[in-house]
Amino acid sequence: MLNRIRSLFAGDDDGAEPGEDALQAAAAALMVEAARTDDTITQAERDRIIAVARRHFHLTEEEAQDLLSAAVFDTEDVSPYHRYISVIMDRCPPGSRVWIVEMLWEVAYADGVLNDLEASLLRRIGGLLHVSDIERGEARKRVLERLGLPDDAGLPA
Repeated sequence: MLNRIRSLFAGDDDGAEPGEDALQAAAAALMVEAARTDDTITQAERDRIIAVARRHFHLTEEEAQDLLSAAVFDTEDVSPYHRYISVIMDRCPPGSRVWIVEMLWEVAYADGVLNDLEASLLRRIGGLLHVSDIERGEARKRVLERLGLPDDAGLPA
């Protein structure tokens, strides 16, 4: 599976229409970008990405680990999230894009805290995905509830 995932990140799709694997690769890359906003990916963030990928994409532990490894490798030294946004825009109808924002909120809150860079990245990606402020806010509330965090977690005092 790792070779298949790496080929997706490298763009070796033989001109085929991006499928579910490409969507998974794009989502994983965006989650890694969210985790890396403070220049490091903590173990809590890695664990959260794996858990979210397993839950959302029905992956095994090994598949989720491979997906994370490939995403970390592919996003090193650059910020290529626009490339992944286009995959999601092509594969998901407008009303179905909020799931990626919800996944990103989970990664941003993996350490229980939302920093300004994470919040900015989520606003930017949400805007590029044409997910409204209201939908992003609702996704955030669902994540806070799921993680057992207070509604004001990460908001300025």
